[in-house]
Amino acid sequence: MVAFLSFVVAPGWASVTREGAGSRAVAMVPLQIALPAAPVARARAPDAVAADWSRRRVERGQTLGGLFAAEGLPAALLHRILEATRYRDALTRIRPGQEFAFQRRADGSLAAFRFDAGEDRRVVVHVDAGALREQIEERGLQRRLAVASGRIEHSLFGAADAAGLSDAMVMQLANVFGYDIDFAQDLRRGDEFSLIYEEVFEEGERLRDGAILGAEFVNGGRRHVAVRFTLADGRHDYFDLDGRSLRKAFLRTPVEFSRISSRFSAGRMHPVLGRMRAHRGVDYAAPTGTPVRAAGDGKVAFRGWQGGYGNVVILEHGGRYTTLYAHLSRFAGGIRVGDRIRQGQTIGHVGMTGLATGPHLHYEFRVNGAHRDPLSLELPKSDPLAGAELQRFRVAGASMVAQLDLLSERGTVAAR
Repeated sequence: MVAFLSFVVAPGWASVTREGAGSRAVAMVPLQIALPAAPVARARAPDAVAADWSRRRVERGQTLGGLFAAEGLPAALLHRILEATRYRDALTRIRPGQEFAFQRRADGSLAAFRFDAGEDRRVVVHVDAGALREQIEERGLQRRLAVASGRIEHSLFGAADAAGLSDAMVMQLANVFGYDIDFAQDLRRGDEFSLIYEEVFEEGERLRDGAILGAEFVNGGRRHVAVRFTLADGRHDYFDLDGRSLRKAFLRTPVEFSRISSRFSAGRMHPVLGRMRAHRGVDYAAPTGTPVRAAGDGKVAFRGWQGGYGNVVILEHGGRYTTLYAHLSRFAGGIRVGDRIRQGQTIGHVGMTGLATGPHLHYEFRVNGAHRDPLSLELPKSDPLAGAELQRFRVAGASMVAQLDLLSERGTVAAR
C-alpha cells in the first residue's frame, strides 16, 4: 500500500482556506489491516450505450437543480423524476463528490438519468416517450485502503491537496474532529494530520473516496485520535482511544470553514449603531447563502424577524440549552416552529438582514437563559463504551492505532 505523505511549505498563518501548495516526497507505508472481504460482483443489467453517458460530479455548494441546469435540462423534469423514483432521499441529500450521469438521444433529449442509491444498488430512470421507468442495477463494489499524511504550513486545503486528498475527504476529516477542533479558528501552522481511509472501486475503476477508518490530528500540540467502529446494532461512529464517542451534544461551530469576525465580549463598538454594546455571541463571516447548521438536536422555538437580528432561528435543546442563529438571508425550506431538528441539519443560510454591515452569522449559546461564550464553553462528553462492546473496540482499534502511529512517525521523518 502506497502512502502519499506530502505537505505544503509556504509562509503564513494556518487556515482552512485553499491556497497554492508545494509537495513533498512520497513514502511507502506497509498496512496490516484486515478488511471484510469485497462483495462478489453480481450480474448487472446490460448497458450497450455506456460510452454515451455524460457524468457530472457534485462540487461544494452545488445542488441537483444546478446539475440539471448545467445539462440544459428543465427543472420540471427533475421534479418529475423526484416524484417517480422510490429513492428520493438519494437525490435530496447529495454531497460533494457524488456522481450523476445523463444519457442523451440523437436529438439531444434525455434518454436516461443514473445515480447511486446506497452502496449496493444503482438506479437508472429511463425517459421513454415522456413516461418514466425506473430500473435497479446491482453493484459489485470493492474497497481498497489508502493512507495520507500532511502538515499545515498555511492552509488545510493546500496540505490536503499535496497529500492527494479530495475536497470531500477534507470535509469528512473536519466532520470527524469537528466536536473538538474549531476549524474556523483553531488551526495553526505546524498542525499535522494522518488518516487511513477507503477508496471505492467498481470493475477496476475508482469511483470515489470511502469512509475514514482511522485518523489523527495534532492541533496546537494536542493529539486527537479517531477510530471508526461498528456497534452491535450496526451503526458506525468514531471513538477516541478510551472508547468514548467523539460525537457530542453540540457542534463547535455551526458554519463550515468560516472566519470569526467578532468574538463574545462584554462590550464592543457596534459597527452600525456606533456605540459600546455587549456582544453576547460569535460572528462568523461567510458568503451569502452559506448553509447554517443546527449545533445540536432540538426543537424550533422561533422562526422569523427580530429587530436588529433580522431573520432568526432559535432552537431549544432539552430545556436547558438554547441556540440562536441571526442575520439569515433565508430559512431552510420546510422549517417551522415546533419542528424537531437534527444536529447538523441546515436550518437557514448566511445573510445580512437586520443591523449588519456584511454577510455573516451571529450565533448565540445560552445555558438556563444566560449567554455563554460558545468558543470557550466545555461541551459535555459522551459516555464511553462498556462491557463486551468496549472489549470489541479495543481489539478492533489496536491495529488501527498502531498503523496511525507508524504513519505519523514516517511523516515526521519525511518532514525533516
